Amino acid sequence: MVDNTRGIVAMLASVVVFIFNDALIKLAAENMPSVQAIGMRGLFATLWCALAMLATGDWRRISYAVHPQVMLRSGLEAAAAIIYLIALFQIPFAIATAVNLSMPLILTVLAVLVLKEDVRWRRWTAVGVGFVGVLLVIQPRPGDINGWTWVALTGTCLSACRDVVARHLPPAVPTLVVSFSTAITVAIAGCIWALFEGWQPIDARTWGYLVSSSLLLAMGYQFLVIALRSGGEISVMAPFRYSSILWALGIGYVVWGEAPNTLALCGIAVIVGSGLYILHRERVSRQG
Repeated sequence: MVDNTRGIVAMLASVVVFIFNDALIKLAAENMPSVQAIGMRGLFATLWCALAMLATGDWRRISYAVHPQVMLRSGLEAAAAIIYLIALFQIPFAIATAVNLSMPLILTVLAVLVLKEDVRWRRWTAVGVGFVGVLLVIQPRPGDINGWTWVALTGTCLSACRDVVARHLPPAVPTLVVSFSTAITVAIAGCIWALFEGWQPIDARTWGYLVSSSLLLAMGYQFLVIALRSGGEISVMAPFRYSSILWALGIGYVVWGEAPNTLALCGIAVIVGSGLYILHRERVSRQG
């Protein structure tokens, strides 16, 4: 029987640091172009990963950064980020977020088709119900859906493929090297794009947002790769990405004064219930 506990904990940790990273990069992007912010954040994240490799000794295996599977994952990460960002500029944030949070559904499908996981109807139902909860929170308007929505979905699908590739990384590849490769690839892609859009000066406060965001991004890369390499079932871990919407609501209320309405509160209850049910089924499976 597969124990998914380590993978679930790491996935939840990645969700927390990623959502705080998103909040900080959103604050930074209020004073500079979004693509420039992403590129600079990637550069600092690369620095954090490099320092961590020096501290742990993993720098001795830096040659794995150019391993074909590591490079494939890094390329998918950069492509997914850029494609999703392009779409985000063209469609409402609620629609883009709803599309992005369809990833647990996509990952569950890939877990069955590619990883040959045995996903029963209860797990399918929990994943689907969790996504309904996300829609209740975000409340996207169908009239805002257009061709760019499919572009956003393409980026989300690439992110899902990135996670599946992570499951097949050679055990000898240090997780820090994977994070380093990912950070530097996204940094290069973001900075090159920013050069075409035009570079703007950065004030001290924005530098603080960027540096803090980059540290959280590097940590998020680590937690995510740890979760995906834990040996746990992706179809079990993936739905816990929905918890990001709960953190997003909390941050939105504290930082921007955005209070959820009654329908959103119902959605929160649905998401929490879905996650608790998956944990319950995981405990029952282990006991069985």
